[in-house]
Amino acid sequence: MSADPVAAVAGVPVHVGEVDAREAWLRNGPRAAALPPSGTGEGRQLRRWLTQLIVTERVIAAEAAARNLTAAAAPTEVELLPDVAARLEIGSVAAAVLADPYARALFADVTAAVVVTDDQVADYHLRNPLRFAPLRPGGHGWRVPAVAGPPLEQVRQAITGHLLGAARRRAFRIWLDGRRAVSVRLARGMSIPPTRDSPTTPTVTDAYPLP
Repeated sequence: MSADPVAAVAGVPVHVGEVDAREAWLRNGPRAAALPPSGTGEGRQLRRWLTQLIVTERVIAAEAAARNLTAAAAPTEVELLPDVAARLEIGSVAAAVLADPYARALFADVTAAVVVTDDQVADYHLRNPLRFAPLRPGGHGWRVPAVAGPPLEQVRQAITGHLLGAARRRAFRIWLDGRRAVSVRLARGMSIPPTRDSPTTPTVTDAYPLP
């Protein structure tokens, strides 16, 4: 097994053995059957993703420590990532990292100043009048979609929460991209292009030599 680094975070190398260990843990876990075979293109993509995850975990841990954050008051994972759409918004690496309460505490700290204005809420309701409309009674005991949108005041809280959650995920994603761009260097071949489910993956670091 090569000891060559696959990445570095703030000058501290990440060795291939760490990626090997993380992959082995996954392949011995309950979801092993869903993983691509080793040695295939998809298997190499998995290793690139794991490398991205490891370096992101290091960035998060260092920043949480620098801010003296604790896990005690961290929001829950469901609060930050309530559905699949939220996970797609923030990217697969960031979504995986947010399983850690320290990462969630950092998310809360980084995004504490994010706000949604009344105008944004009103505009969203105007463009999506049925988005939070309750179902109405239908025939044979069924409930069916509403045909008219409720008044803004009836759904203001729901819209505000929806928009604020999206804005905070966007702010955290941008912050995380910036921190990784500053502190992370990946070995050639370890970056993966941004995709719909991994928009936060840095792609510019291949050009930088590792220490």
